[in-house]
Amino acid sequence: MNAFEYRNGQLHAEEVPLATLAEQYGTPLFVYSRAHILAQYGALAQAFAAVRPLICYSVKTNSNGAVIKTLAAAGAGVDLVSGGELERARRAGVAPSKMVFAGVGKTEVEIADALRAGILFFTVESEPELVRISNLARRLGATGRVALRVNPDVDPQTHKYISTGKQENKFGLDFARAEQAYALAARLPGLEIVGLHMHIGSQILTSRPFAEAVRKVAPLCAELQQRYPAFRYLDIGGGLGIPYQPDQPPLKPAALARELVPLLQPLGLEIVLEPGRYLVGNAGALVTRVQYLKDNPLKKFIIVDAAMNDLIRPSLYQAYHEIQAVRATSARVLGDVVGPICESGDFFAQDRDLPAVPPGELLAVLGAGAYGFAMSSNYNSRPRAAEVMVHGAQHALIRRRETWDDLVRHEAEVTW
Repeated sequence: MNAFEYRNGQLHAEEVPLATLAEQYGTPLFVYSRAHILAQYGALAQAFAAVRPLICYSVKTNSNGAVIKTLAAAGAGVDLVSGGELERARRAGVAPSKMVFAGVGKTEVEIADALRAGILFFTVESEPELVRISNLARRLGATGRVALRVNPDVDPQTHKYISTGKQENKFGLDFARAEQAYALAARLPGLEIVGLHMHIGSQILTSRPFAEAVRKVAPLCAELQQRYPAFRYLDIGGGLGIPYQPDQPPLKPAALARELVPLLQPLGLEIVLEPGRYLVGNAGALVTRVQYLKDNPLKKFIIVDAAMNDLIRPSLYQAYHEIQAVRATSARVLGDVVGPICESGDFFAQDRDLPAVPPGELLAVLGAGAYGFAMSSNYNSRPRAAEVMVHGAQHALIRRRETWDDLVRHEAEVTW
């Protein structure tokens, strides 16, 4: 489904005009469609029904508790990469048996908390991490269930910052080293070898890299099943992309499943998927109000009240986000949409055909549900935006806008 559509000349989130939300909650404002999130989850679950996957939502994508709760109520687990995300998942009511914990730099505190919680398994990135989990498991009288992250050396053909499955990336172990690491894990007390994990990158829009990676790890999975009785999970990670541009073809779950399910079924393993962006990316929009129009001899600028501290993807990845006028207009202008931050990299669009709107009007930056608020900051001492979730004709504030007091709340006054 399309989360944002025009009705009677007004851009809506489900049944609610974005202008209504902006008036009530102010701008900049993140707006999420609950129905879109659930539709994306349902389509993925249905496509892969033949292998009955555990779909673990990648919390780093959008860590708001209302988003996590929405997916957990639909049956999802969570993919975690920090102790803070573990705490968020707990508060959202996710069962520990549906939690997997990834990340290259897990601290002792994070591992101990996850062991006490009884998570499903750790995705292990290195031999020293195996030793650390073993030591803590023994100390706590717990069992650390582990799935080593194997690097299949597959090029996902995505941005270099979000490619994670090639040899030069910091993630995972190559095949030879992975076999040695599994042997080490088998010798270490307090550990149980339960699976293999892979993740090749993010924002992937073709099934080929996924299929190539599964084909590469399948023989190793067969060997590990023979060696380790508890080995039962293949976690194929996430990385499913979404169309950010109007003419960009989506990676449809049914098409991906047609290619992967025949490769997965013969393995006889329980399958884990870790989608994030696919579930929430196009469920969100950043609503912003135009402040000024500015021309110089080379450029036309639309200056808005949102900035790179709210949505950093265009600045960080040169990422494209579709921008629409909240009140429909046929007038167009070639120019840039920029924010008020003191950086030339503070932009949402450059040299683009854009809706021409006067100061005071609203724009919606689409595709902002993933890595939007989650990557936001207080740079330039800007309070972070509010977040709202829409459910049909209903809407609710799911995170209030920060205040000036919030900006300094954790600072301590020093008198020497």
